Amino acid sequence: MEKRLPREKLIEMYRKMLRIRHFEDRIYRLFLSGTMPGTIHLSQGQEAIAVGVCANLSKDDIITGTHRSHGEALAKGVSMKSLMAELFARSNGCCKGKGGSMHVGDIDVGMLPAIAIVGGGIPVATGIALAFKMKRLDRVAVSFFGDGASNEGAFHEAINMGAIWDLPVIYVCENNLYGASTHVSKVMKLKDIANRAFSYGIPGVVVDGNDVVAVYEVARKAIDRARKGEGPTLIECKTYHIGGHSRSDPRQYRDKEEEKRWLAKDPIPRMKKKLIATNILSSEKSENIEAAIEKEIDEAIKFAQSSPSPKPEDALRDVFA
Repeated sequence: MEKRLPREKLIEMYRKMLRIRHFEDRIYRLFLSGTMPGTIHLSQGQEAIAVGVCANLSKDDIITGTHRSHGEALAKGVSMKSLMAELFARSNGCCKGKGGSMHVGDIDVGMLPAIAIVGGGIPVATGIALAFKMKRLDRVAVSFFGDGASNEGAFHEAINMGAIWDLPVIYVCENNLYGASTHVSKVMKLKDIANRAFSYGIPGVVVDGNDVVAVYEVARKAIDRARKGEGPTLIECKTYHIGGHSRSDPRQYRDKEEEKRWLAKDPIPRMKKKLIATNILSSEKSENIEAAIEKEIDEAIKFAQSSPSPKPEDALRDVFA
């Protein structure tokens, strides 16, 4: 399957997944050491979804994220320096230090600042898609959300609206099996969340969320369909995040055999193995990519730590009534 895409495209997607992983690994250590304020929700293990979907989008397309959206931010083009500065609560962060980890984004590169309310971004993306259609713009909106959000009323109402008006919106469910500590099997009878799409007359597709090329191909078809005016698609990406729900979660509710099975399907070493096997990537090149990413992260941390903190009066700026 990998040979269907250009060599450069495959290496770039691999690099972007590594970039997200190394970024989140580093900020996890910064939080644990007390160097970085606030709290975090990490997405290690889910990088293939953000990268695979966003690799099909233009700068003018808009995405909405969740409380766990560092990966989507980096994949959509939010600069690492501004993202790091935001996590350090600095005024030159992507949201001027007002959003923190759960509210990252940059509308200039096509990411609406993330909405931490579960399911909150789904109707917003639908509204953005409505605006695109009314203005006859060749743009699409993509909403990323978790399995838990698919049980919210906003999910059903928004998808129904997107469906009846054939809006250019793609709904991407990152099903990592758990809503906080609750397994998906305890809150729904369906095996596949994607089946809910059929209730609204739109396609529902299940994809291996740990295979970046598979995600890319499924997203490409859905995005092309949306651009043609054929309406939304619900994509369910089956995945698993390496850590717990948040940095304070010891994951005691997760079965160890389940963890072992899923961690063996980590999207990054899986992609690396395939690229090396097909002579698209060498171990040396992979090491060089990782070294360059680590240097970029070092520079982003220095930038953030040397950046100014917001002033008290900044709390009254960008406020609308």
